Amino acid sequence: MPELADVEGFRRVFNDNARGFVRAVHVNDAQVVRRTTPRALSDTLRGRRFGAARRHGKWLIAPLAGRRSGTAVLLHFGMTGELVWADQDEEQHRHDRVVFEFDHGQLRYRDMRKLEGLHLARDEAECDAVLGDLGTDATELTRDELCELLAGHDRQVKALLMDQSEIAGLGNLLADEILWRARIHPRTTSSAIGGKGCARLHARMRTVLRQSAQAGRVPPHRSWLTGHRDDSPGHCPRCGTSLSHGKVGGRSGVWCPECQPEPNGWEP
Repeated sequence: MPELADVEGFRRVFNDNARGFVRAVHVNDAQVVRRTTPRALSDTLRGRRFGAARRHGKWLIAPLAGRRSGTAVLLHFGMTGELVWADQDEEQHRHDRVVFEFDHGQLRYRDMRKLEGLHLARDEAECDAVLGDLGTDATELTRDELCELLAGHDRQVKALLMDQSEIAGLGNLLADEILWRARIHPRTTSSAIGGKGCARLHARMRTVLRQSAQAGRVPPHRSWLTGHRDDSPGHCPRCGTSLSHGKVGGRSGVWCPECQPEPNGWEP
């Protein structure tokens, strides 16, 4: 599933390539077009330029250029989406749902499962309505804000980190990686973590997000937990212990039972 780091990579793809006027918009699958119609999307964008895209959590927000415009395309990538730049003569992939055509190539929104899609917002109010109640972007969360959030909830910490209304951008891979580095079991009650644990968690979060954003993905380095999570059972790259796998907050999780002891045996 694309997470904050992946969408940061898509943002770079967009800003590096979506230059000049939009020649055409080809909607190959109307199911992914939300809050508008394929015709209206094409009519709105054709002959216009995009401004610099920004990211909030797992959303990519691409405004049209012009101070008075206020119009933006918002892209969410669901479980399987991506943004690809291709030459004009390159054959389209069967999962290329929407194609933005420029003079020098095509920007393709590609998604196999179509769980999310593209939204057209015509002003800031519509943009806010699409984004809904997203929390603070994970890269902008301060240590004090994180500590206040943890102290204010009696939830499993992994579930809290992945709650997009609280912290925007963290998914399964990032949450597991951050908690492993902070030596916190994913089922630990957030309010039990304490000041030192929160400071450690915030520091590890910043490091993981910075390195992942640079890579445009959560890199599966062998020195990272991510590089071992698909092994069976896999071994902790820090201590060599066999990894534990299980459901945490309804999602699959991976952790090291040695580095991240069960909550009732952990002292924050």
